[in-house]
Amino acid sequence: MTKSREFNALRPIEYVGLAGVVALFAGAIFLMVTRDVLMATVVVGGAFVIVVIGLAMMVLAMTPNKQPEGEWEKPETGND
Repeated sequence: MTKSREFNALRPIEYVGLAGVVALFAGAIFLMVTRDVLMATVVVGGAFVIVVIGLAMMVLAMTPNKQPEGEWEKPETGND
């Protein structure tokens, strides 16, 4: 059986894979333009780190805060 995900969020390995693909694409473009292998590897590493951090920040932004235990859905219920 598969568990349903609350926000259809990706698993962490999928985030790392996506960041790797984007980093390789950026490195390939940089390598084709400059033909400098050392700088292309630096660009791949930098792009990977930037994309992983960006994806992590977006995941943190979309995760909702849980409602505190003592807080009611409607304040006018008379129970507060």
